[in-house]
Amino acid sequence: MKFHFYKETTKTIAEVAGEQILKLNQSLAKLTRSHCYSEALQLFTQILSSQSVRPDHYTLSAAVTACANSRDVVFGTQLHAHAIRTGLKAYPHVANTLLSLYAKAEDLNSVKWVFDEIENPDVYSWTTLLSACTKLGHVDYAYKLFDTMPEKRNVTIWNAMITGCAENGCEEVAIGLFGEMHRMGVMHDNYSFASVLSSCALEGLGFGRQVHTLVIKTGFLGRCSVVNALLTMYFNCRSVLEAFEVFEEAEDAVYDQITFNVMIDGFVNVGRDEEALKMFKLMQEVCLRPTELTFVSVMSSCSAARVANHIHAQAIKLGFEAFTSVSNAAITMYSGCGDLHAAYLVFQVLEEKDLISWNTMISTYSQGNSSKLAILIYLQMQRAAVKPDEFTFGSLLASSEFTETVQAVQALAQKDGLILNIQVSNALVSAYAKQGNMNLAYQVFEDINHKNLISWNAIISGFLFNGLVKEGLVQFSKLLMSEHRPDVCTLTSILSICASISALRDGKQVHGYILKFGFSPQMCLHNALITMYAKCGVIDWSVRVFNAMPQKDTVSWNSLISAYAQHGQGNEAVRCFEAMQDSAAVKPDQATFTAVLSACSHAGLVVDGTRIFNSMINDYGFMPQVDHFSCIVDLLGRAGYLDEAETVINSKHIKTHPNIWWTLISSCAAHGNLRLGRTVAGFLLETEQNNPTVYVLLASIYAAAGQWEEAANVRELMNRTGVAKTRGCSWIES
Repeated sequence: MKFHFYKETTKTIAEVAGEQILKLNQSLAKLTRSHCYSEALQLFTQILSSQSVRPDHYTLSAAVTACANSRDVVFGTQLHAHAIRTGLKAYPHVANTLLSLYAKAEDLNSVKWVFDEIENPDVYSWTTLLSACTKLGHVDYAYKLFDTMPEKRNVTIWNAMITGCAENGCEEVAIGLFGEMHRMGVMHDNYSFASVLSSCALEGLGFGRQVHTLVIKTGFLGRCSVVNALLTMYFNCRSVLEAFEVFEEAEDAVYDQITFNVMIDGFVNVGRDEEALKMFKLMQEVCLRPTELTFVSVMSSCSAARVANHIHAQAIKLGFEAFTSVSNAAITMYSGCGDLHAAYLVFQVLEEKDLISWNTMISTYSQGNSSKLAILIYLQMQRAAVKPDEFTFGSLLASSEFTETVQAVQALAQKDGLILNIQVSNALVSAYAKQGNMNLAYQVFEDINHKNLISWNAIISGFLFNGLVKEGLVQFSKLLMSEHRPDVCTLTSILSICASISALRDGKQVHGYILKFGFSPQMCLHNALITMYAKCGVIDWSVRVFNAMPQKDTVSWNSLISAYAQHGQGNEAVRCFEAMQDSAAVKPDQATFTAVLSACSHAGLVVDGTRIFNSMINDYGFMPQVDHFSCIVDLLGRAGYLDEAETVINSKHIKTHPNIWWTLISSCAAHGNLRLGRTVAGFLLETEQNNPTVYVLLASIYAAAGQWEEAANVRELMNRTGVAKTRGCSWIES
């Protein structure tokens, strides 16, 4: 009887203990699900120290999960030791949570160790191991493990591999895995489609379309995540029309906030700002609340002050004013609208300013040519104990108006320990070059220990900008001997240098380099080559380069028209302009009309020139600028229509522009128009008294009219004022 009583008592105690641990496990799981990881681990510690209950495999699994989610590896390893000591590690879900712990801690060796000790790994075990390998960059190792798997029919394992490869830049491998998965008959799910679509860049558009077809065929177009992935894929491939078609084909019930965010961000990234704003409006019409990302994206699409105010007001109304990212976007938005005061007000009321906030405000003032205000913001940033970065100093240097300011910023960078930062050094080179101080620019350049290509481009373009073209060529030669290879920016600068000094031989060598190293598809280089050959006197090569271009933009046509103008081939320039008009791909801009009118002027094509000038106004809606009026005045003046040229000047608001009068006085000298020449010279002498050319031309006009005494008086006046005629010189490339 005693023995029977003992058995009953033991059973009762076991039942009570079981009920207790069950409730404790439920509490522990609830805390973990609520992200109360610290409280969960405290509860586990209490359970462990309790004499009445013992933690079981569920208790331990929940505690390890809390460690994994809170990244508490130290506590997690202690739990691992407890699992080994108590034998609880033999339970699959305990082993799997240990796998997750080490995977989240990015400890691949421990992940492998735990996995190798699992007797029968399940899908979760394999998925965790493969995901950890790919996440940490061991894609090849993950692929080997994947090949050794005894069973590959589970879609989750395939998804882990595809996602891991896609996130590690192995897009081709991810696409190959998706194809293999399809051939093996493994059924895709929405995660499969979303993962593989993220691997389709511009060159993968064809495959992306095939996946789209499969999505429709398998009925997954009704899944929101798949629709969003399709939209992202088409925008990444810059196929905007197909993205919009997917959006329209999907049912309204499929749309969520992410869908609209993808559409808005996609339109912004391809420069379709109006469509982005329309999508923002539609989002509100279908009663979806905009998110933080919505406002960040839509604000970057707004360039009109009225719309900017409306969007910002909505953000404030919905409680996003305190969101730092939204306020940073609002500062940028107002800056783009030219409203620096509104940008500063947003910045001022923002309570939690991060580094981006300060940099955005400094950049705003820099772009607005307010260097003093930019420096004031920087000083406030220092007082707020926010450490600047290379972007901070890059913005400060971009707005520096004087060499002294650049030197002051350089000293600040030195003080903050960023003077050796390559981006700061490159910005210093560009800033000093912009101020015309190439000695200091070159000194900074020489002090850079590890120059990158941007460093070389900065010093070469600096020499070009300051007219020191020979020095630019020397630096280009040094670049070719370095570890870096020139890029499009470098080659464009060098071609400009060759054009400026008519260095045909060097220009041809650069052309050969472009062809040899595969730069041929770059349109801007073709345009630079057209200009270079024209300025070197070899217009046939300009035409040859132009004709060989697979695609041409407006600059291409303008370059060739300008080339014809420089060589006095007015008829060819007009024919080229007419061919451009016939082309549906491009439209003339104001620079086009300047080039073709200049060609007509030099060739004396009065009829063509006046027709094109009128077409610019009537057919294309361009208001003529000073350059256009200068060309038409020169055209009429060269042809002897001086009275008509004078009428053009008097009838337009261009009398105060000296270039117009310079054009006319040259024609007066050529045609011996004393009356008009004297009038024009009088105006120029008021504005440019120390320019010897005015005196020389006026004396020539008097001499041509036989008024030798007046001509002598002009030369005497020139001597009295101390104006000397510049000596002429010329040189040729040896």
